[in-house]
Amino acid sequence: MRSLRIIFTILTACSAIITIRAEYLGPSIHIYVFKPLTMVFILLIAIQMSRGNFSRYVGTIIVGLIFSLAGDVFLMLPSDQFIAGLVSFLVAHLFYIVAFTTGRRIKLTGSGLPFLLYGVLICTILYPYLEEMKLPVLAYVLVILIMGWQACDRYYLSKNTFTLLAFVGAVLFIFSDSILALNKFREPFEIARALNLSTYFIAQWMIAFSVKQKLSC
Repeated sequence: MRSLRIIFTILTACSAIITIRAEYLGPSIHIYVFKPLTMVFILLIAIQMSRGNFSRYVGTIIVGLIFSLAGDVFLMLPSDQFIAGLVSFLVAHLFYIVAFTTGRRIKLTGSGLPFLLYGVLICTILYPYLEEMKLPVLAYVLVILIMGWQACDRYYLSKNTFTLLAFVGAVLFIFSDSILALNKFREPFEIARALNLSTYFIAQWMIAFSVKQKLSC
């Protein structure tokens, strides 16, 4: 039902805007309510797009969204739950990798080079500031870049709207997490939360919409 997807998308956008506004102007309760609610709406989009046909691709994307929702909850808690949030998102990306490699194996291709170069760049920038977080952050960077690389390969193997959505969503996810890392570990800057959250929610929305591509698998 296309109308239902449109409604969920509008609710996603409204909830995301309230979340971003609350990050700057408060109240905190709006963050606690609307940040996870935004992901719930995105999760409902994926479920609705699947039309009850939970293939490997659809199932792993939905599980990835659920772990992302868990990561959001951990990261917004007043207590320091950064490691728990990081692990939740790392698991989410592992499920996305499984989804993006559905029907094929990971192969070394030239498309991985830009992701490798970007990984070297962002790690070089962050490394001196990571202290005891070096190992978990570097592991996370590796996994998310593999996720983006596999989304890229999937698009080039099957160029359609839905593989493109997954690819662009993966790239936006990498950008969003880069902003989050720079703001947390390097130098906080005013626009960071708006950039991080807006690109994150758009990325997840795109990945959720990509489930339509593999309904037959």
